[in-house]
Order: sequence, then structure tokens, then C-alpha cells
Amino acid sequence: MRENYIEIEELDELREVLAKTEVLRHYAFQAVNFEKCGFPVENYRFEDCLFMGCHIPPRMYYAMDGECIVFPRVKMPYKVFPNKLYDAKSLYLHYKPGYHETFYTCYDTICYERYMAHGKETSDIKETLCRVLHDHSIGNALDQFIKQYDEKDIVAVMGGHAVKRTDESYHQIVEISKRLTELGKLMVSGGGPGAMEAVHLGAWMAGRSEAEVLDALTIVSVSPTFRDPGWLTRAFEVMEKYPRDPQYHSLGIPTWFYGHEPATPFATDIAKFFDNSVRENYIISVPKGGIIYTPGSAGTFQEIFQDAAQNHYETLGYSSPMIFLGTHYYTEDSPIYPLLVDLQERGKYRNLILQITDQTDEVVRYLMDFHRPYREWTGDGV
Repeated sequence: MRENYIEIEELDELREVLAKTEVLRHYAFQAVNFEKCGFPVENYRFEDCLFMGCHIPPRMYYAMDGECIVFPRVKMPYKVFPNKLYDAKSLYLHYKPGYHETFYTCYDTICYERYMAHGKETSDIKETLCRVLHDHSIGNALDQFIKQYDEKDIVAVMGGHAVKRTDESYHQIVEISKRLTELGKLMVSGGGPGAMEAVHLGAWMAGRSEAEVLDALTIVSVSPTFRDPGWLTRAFEVMEKYPRDPQYHSLGIPTWFYGHEPATPFATDIAKFFDNSVRENYIISVPKGGIIYTPGSAGTFQEIFQDAAQNHYETLGYSSPMIFLGTHYYTEDSPIYPLLVDLQERGKYRNLILQITDQTDEVVRYLMDFHRPYREWTGDGV
């Protein structure tokens, strides 16, 4: 079996390797500036290495064997080879809270405008290649990030972008996410506004009091939807007033395909993709600890049936819980839950772990019991 490449993404990592050996074999260098490493790189030997968007001095090319592959740096408004996930600071680079006009000059908006100018489905070969390279790099960073967690401790919430910050359902999602984060779960969403944002606000406020959470909800409620000019400013206001506990993270997976919906800055780690199909695959496959479905529309319905097929075939090795939060919505307004139950009873689906409820406590219990017995996660002993 072929060994994995050793990935080098920071100058300090490069210097550490160069100090130990003069022959580097099977390394993958990503966005590394060899000109600033302080070592005579032309005196080293590079064998079967990958160089992705690196700064490479001309003399160094003579140190590479024929198995090396060099992906040159490409001048684009976005990073073609990002070596780590985005966060609020990098995605909203140049945005100044309180100055709405700066939203139109921040990194995220510039990327979206470039994306739309060339077309979501463009025939420009350079543009499509750069998008693929970008998404590959983000996918690689995402894979590395989730390795820090037990796979059954990763839980997602799906739901509509139109949920307002003042809605009761928004507040319930905040509470569920906060509690699950405090119990050791990594909360995941599509990374946009509405129900998705509530996931990350809850995770951001993990470890804080009920009064502090209520205050945060009061602050963001001034701008209830992402169409309100102060939507982003209110989020940054909460983040400044209530810095997160460093032990708690949350993962947003948005896309420029829906770039008119801004990504929530409450997500501490953001994997933003150009290709929505790649993004959708991650949204469904990453949360092996289960998915909570809150009321949504076409996008949420797509995710439900994609998840159902994945669980039916046990594509990831086993089936994970599908929890529907909203009894009336999922049995009357959009009767997907009884449909899935019926299809499973008739053998059209197998292996589905289905639950439906309106209660926060039950959602938490279903997800915690999937991974650990109730007594274990409550600390009651056996």
C-alpha cells in the first residue's frame, strides 16, 4: 500500500524537516515560501514531492527529480491553494463591523463576484481548474480538521436559511447546539444564515450562562435576517462581547454557489467550496454522529433523501440517526417522516435510525445515546 505524502504547510514545519535530512522524499508542500526558509534549498534533494502554490527559487528546480510535480502559484482574487480552513477573520478580511459598505470589498464578496462574473457553470478552463484546485485544498484541510474528533462526536443540523433570529426555532437550535457542544460534540451546518447560523451561535456560546445567551440573542435580533444591513455587524458585536472558550469549535460548510447568503462568522472553522455537489457530499458524510433536520425547503429535502440513501447502503460503514425536529412540520406540512417510516416498513429502505420530536431534551438524548450509554454521558456510572 502506497504511503501518504507528508504534508508541510508552514515555514516552521519546513525548517524542522530541512534541519534533519538532506533528501526529502514523498512530501507535499502547500503554499510554502522556500525563499524565506533560511536554508540553501538548492543543496537538498527532492524526490517524488508535490509543490502546490509554493514560492520556489529558480535554482531549486535542479534539486527535484522527475517524479516531482509542481503546481505553480496562480494569480486569482482567491487563494487557489489554501492550506487551512477559513474563519471569520480570513473570510471577512477587510470588512469593518458597523460599516456595511465594507462588506462589498471583503474577501468573501470578491470571491463571489468573481464566481458570478465567470458563471456558476463556466467553460473557462483556467477558471474551472482553479476552482477545482481550491476545493481540493479546502477538502484536504477539512479532512485534517475532523481527524481531531471521534467520528461519532460530529453532529450536523440542517434547516432553512429563512429562519429569523427572532424565531422560537432559532432559539431552540441555539440551545441544542450549545448543550451538545458542551457534551463534546462538534456541531456542523451548511454555514449560512437562519437555522444554520443558530447552530454556530449556540456552539460559540458554549460554557456561558443562560443570561449571557439571552443577551446574545437580544443583540442579534436587532437584525433578524441576512437581508438586514446590520446582520453581520450584530454577529461581530456578539463575538467581541462574548469571546468563545477556545476548547469549543464548530464547523461551517458553505458554498459560493449560494453566495448571496453570507456565511455566518460564528463558525470557528469554515470550509467554503465553489462546487456545491462537493460541499453537499461533505455536509452529509462528515456528521457520522447523526443529523438533526429542522424545518426547511428544497435544499433540506435534498439532504434528507441523500442521507437516507447513505444510511440505507451503510456507505460510511454504519447508519447514523436522522432526527426530525418539528412533529407537525414533518408529518403534516411536509410529511417526509411518515413516508420514510412507511418505506422502511415495506423494505424500500433499510437501516434507517429515525426519530421525530419537538423537545430539546429528547434531541440531545437521542444523539448522545447513539455513541455513549445514557449513564456514561451523564456521569452517573454504570
